[in-house]
Amino acid sequence: MPWTIIKRRLGIAGGRKQRHARQKQWDTRYGESQWAIGYLIDGDFMLQEDAIQHVYNASYAAHFENHPSDLDELIKLARMLRNPHARATTGVDLQVPAIMDYLKKQGLILRGREVVDIGSWKGQASHPISTRLNPNQIKCVLNPSLTLEAFWQKKKCLAIWKDEEESI
Repeated sequence: MPWTIIKRRLGIAGGRKQRHARQKQWDTRYGESQWAIGYLIDGDFMLQEDAIQHVYNASYAAHFENHPSDLDELIKLARMLRNPHARATTGVDLQVPAIMDYLKKQGLILRGREVVDIGSWKGQASHPISTRLNPNQIKCVLNPSLTLEAFWQKKKCLAIWKDEEESI
């Protein structure tokens, strides 16, 4: 039990400057490498890097398995994917890497001619599939009553490392 959750519902990561400012505060308060962002999954704290595969990428994989027409449309339409929200806000792009990871694991490549947005910015999206593949529409593989985005933001935790000696 070295990781101890100290704050839940951290909310959005924000842009690059906001993320770095928060991380600097946590470094000062808890010590460098003594804190982590993650999720409580099946009663255990899972680092965010691991949760990306376990939750984020798995949710997109489940979506494509349950909606093969979306996968077919995407492959035929797109030559490149982009996240307009991440580009505009310097936010973290998780959806494009998740989709590209799925394609790679399935031995698939994009064969189209379009640049396809995954998600939107200020209500604008390049194609109808942009909205269908938005993490605000994808069901979370761990909790289908939540969208992937809702799970990712609402379940995010800050944990600090506590050595066993400190717990005694």
